[in-house]
Amino acid sequence: MAVTVIGVDGGALPRGSAEVLESARLVVGGRRHLDAHAPEHVRTLELGPLEPALNALSSLAGDESGVVLASGDPGFFGAVRALRERGIHCSVLPATSSVQQLMARVGRSWDDVTVVSANGRDLRQAVNVCRARQAVIVLTAPGAGPAQLGSGLEGWRRTMIVAEDLGGPHEALVTLEPAEAAKRTWREPNIVLCLADLDAVPHRGWHAGGEPLPPASGWGLAEDEFSHRDGRIVGAEVRAVALAKLAPRPGALVWDVGAGCGSVAVECARLGAASIAVESDETQVVRLITNAAGHGVDVRVEEGTAPQALRELPRPDAIFVGGGGADVVTACAHAGASRVVVALTALDRIAATRDSLRSAGYDVEGVQVSASRLADLPDGSARLAASTPVVLVTGRKDAAKEQDR
Repeated sequence: MAVTVIGVDGGALPRGSAEVLESARLVVGGRRHLDAHAPEHVRTLELGPLEPALNALSSLAGDESGVVLASGDPGFFGAVRALRERGIHCSVLPATSSVQQLMARVGRSWDDVTVVSANGRDLRQAVNVCRARQAVIVLTAPGAGPAQLGSGLEGWRRTMIVAEDLGGPHEALVTLEPAEAAKRTWREPNIVLCLADLDAVPHRGWHAGGEPLPPASGWGLAEDEFSHRDGRIVGAEVRAVALAKLAPRPGALVWDVGAGCGSVAVECARLGAASIAVESDETQVVRLITNAAGHGVDVRVEEGTAPQALRELPRPDAIFVGGGGADVVTACAHAGASRVVVALTALDRIAATRDSLRSAGYDVEGVQVSASRLADLPDGSARLAASTPVVLVTGRKDAAKEQDR
């Protein structure tokens, strides 16, 4: 049995395709690909569910050959993975991928562009990457297309470029804001480029998809890396432990409630998560914006008082509560996050916080973070200078179980 996967991009098929198709016992592909390229004498199987096609290809005799017609480069979020998972080894004749075609139409380099797939996956992950990253391509799917993506990006400063039917007779490129994209019906297949700055020329990089995460400077940054007021900032050691509990990562959304100068929100964004900082103090909001810009990350700032300011925000994956009373903790406990971390310095609030999280279905744990730093003495020796102890109360739910609900 020999299987060849041929990429189709709307132009001529890759060199060698004609010979492979003529000798094939079975050709598998979408209806439009079969109509355009399958020889009349060859048995064909239209792709719908993938399993029948895999069964048919696996059933070919040792001297028989099969062909799979797939869009673009079949080795890039394409059919090759499914074949290999089934134990079907194949050769590939690739065409130009939809990502390459889109970026060529736009006339922009794309080594900095993060590519994510929404095909068969939770669209929230793709939306959160678009919220966090400056340049993202989303490989869409039915029910997870430009309209749904645009709806999720409302509230973020983004521009969407939607390419419909790339390489086909109905090809169209549309540039618009997320709110406009959410209201339209889009022709399939399509692909979306999401940009924070439409005209920006990206820095010359070295790593495909943008700078790797975590950043080279690490996390748990020193307090003097942020603009803050009179020491009103989550200390580096406490912040490092909180980040470990929050698990910020690409595809996740983190709320920083009572954000102050935004050190936690900024660090979450530096680790690839989409971040929303909620803060009521105007002066702190200015610092927060300055800190986000200084670290080169995009943090959405909601100026307002929790819990009221939380009501219209998209569902988070994790929440850090750095300020607010029992009503704020209760609201955060019912916001749908898989992790909630509450920082407390007042011991009499621990029991109520633990009870609020438990009543919302969280498994609760707590840890006191108490750090002492070396401080120089006048004679050149050193002493230990203790910082204020902070208790981190953490509530966790099984993320997989939550997604199944």
